[in-house]
Amino acid sequence: MDIFSVLNMLGGLALFLYGMNAMGDGLAKISGGKLERVLEKLTKRRIMAVILGAAVTAVIQSSSATTVMVVGFVNSGIMKLNQAIGIIMGANIGTTITSWILALTGIESSNIFVSLLKPSSFSPILAIIGAGFIVFSKKDKRKDLGTILIGFAILMFGMETMSDAVKPLADVPQFTSLFVMFKNPVLGMIVGAVLTAIIQSSSASVGILQALCATGGVTMASAIPIIMGQNIGTCVTSLISAAGASKNAKRAALVHFYFNLIGTILFMGVFYTLNSFLHFRILDMTANVWLIAFVHSCFNIAATVIFLPFGKLLAKLACLTIRDKGETNTAVDALEREFQVLDPRFLDTPSFAVEQCKNVAVKMANASRDGLFMSMELLNEYDEEKAALVLHYEDIVDRYEDELGTYLVKLNGKSLTKRDSQTVSMLLHVIGDFERISDHAVNIKEAAEEMESKKLHFSDKAAGELKVYTTAIHEIVNMAFDAFVQENVEAAGNVEPLEEVMDYLKAELKDRHVRRLRKGKCTIELGFVLTDLITNYERVADHCSNVAVCLIQVVGNGGFDTHEYIDNLKKEDSENFNIKVHWYKEKYMLP
Repeated sequence: MDIFSVLNMLGGLALFLYGMNAMGDGLAKISGGKLERVLEKLTKRRIMAVILGAAVTAVIQSSSATTVMVVGFVNSGIMKLNQAIGIIMGANIGTTITSWILALTGIESSNIFVSLLKPSSFSPILAIIGAGFIVFSKKDKRKDLGTILIGFAILMFGMETMSDAVKPLADVPQFTSLFVMFKNPVLGMIVGAVLTAIIQSSSASVGILQALCATGGVTMASAIPIIMGQNIGTCVTSLISAAGASKNAKRAALVHFYFNLIGTILFMGVFYTLNSFLHFRILDMTANVWLIAFVHSCFNIAATVIFLPFGKLLAKLACLTIRDKGETNTAVDALEREFQVLDPRFLDTPSFAVEQCKNVAVKMANASRDGLFMSMELLNEYDEEKAALVLHYEDIVDRYEDELGTYLVKLNGKSLTKRDSQTVSMLLHVIGDFERISDHAVNIKEAAEEMESKKLHFSDKAAGELKVYTTAIHEIVNMAFDAFVQENVEAAGNVEPLEEVMDYLKAELKDRHVRRLRKGKCTIELGFVLTDLITNYERVADHCSNVAVCLIQVVGNGGFDTHEYIDNLKKEDSENFNIKVHWYKEKYMLP
């Protein structure tokens, strides 16, 4: 074996790993976060959790990705530890699908129909179709499908390249003697665990072992311990992921580790004890891709069947390892738990992360609305506790903006679909509007505070006018925020006409105040307070308009140009727009 053969083998390995990664990314993107939502909601029954864990892992082709996602679920409080156990067990079964797909490379037949099942026969066709989708299609779904097909073709080409490159090793005595060493079960297990820990993929390490079978120098006596070790090595990814996470998230990673470790030790102990009496013939057989896939599947299915009834014991073992001593329930308050859904682990599945960001943005919107409405109540009846609560809401909204904004910036750097990218852009815009509305709530609170301290009161006429404006503010805020929460484009379309009326009301209120001032029916001091209030109200309406327009542009039109939308709205749809404006003017006519 010369240097060029070594380069071919390493190049094949690189293509193999890249193809696996590309295929997994494409599958995750085309699922659009749906698989994660299924895991999140349908895991109350453990047997169902196992099935779902196996199915999701089979689709995304990575047990590590599934387990890391589960650690994120547990860390953010979305899922309980007991729910996670079934998914983790199922993930071990799902990951064996890859080895069966790779086993197709071992098909040998002169029959043309059987030969077509061999990846080297159909991979070029998949590559051509995939390239066509990526280059010529404008739809994200087809581009993602193209990525999956290209990734699969590259994966199989890398597998073939590795197999062809290592075939000459069959004539190298040193290579054959190396695998004789691996017949020692403990040594083989360690080698399998270390290899898998390095590349962080049991599917990939099993694929490498299957490629080495092309030499004909690998026996099942060497392969079985390596396969067992690979199941332990794959736990490294979830253990690393759990660093810095909550205690329950660390326990979820430990459940994965204990499940594979205890299962491997139990299998090795029973198998080799029986072998000392029965002398299993399989150990003397030359390993091939089909046998490796078979052993890999049998072990993981058997381990799941055996340990499924003892899931709670695995959870207790993890809890004994990581105890609750010294931790109180008040250490993490409700707000902190809400921010935990912005888990860095979810960034590896961007579609699901986008959904979590939207959920947090909804909570931010509700906090901003509650603070605003409470500040407006202070104008009628000032209350110190309510005033303090307005400030509390403002602090919460500021925290939301910091946490969510930082997370969205990280998410924006990931590979997103066009729709997800637009949603992230929308959220980055609207959280600023929610935060500014919260600031205006504080300004309104301060105006109410000034009136209370100075014993100022509006005249009946001014109070009646302000009440109309306040009612309009309530409607535009509820309309814009509810439209955002429900992604209701039709409701969002009513915000801009009402905002136009808000501008009219502001100007009219100012004119009326000036007339009262000239007649001596109002004081300069009250005038300043009234001007501050209606200015804050009008700016709240502006931010509601921004939220509604962002929603319409992303959900309705699939684009993002606020100014262009508003200009077109008033030009092209002027009749419908003017009808709505007139209707709102009638509704909010000043007394």
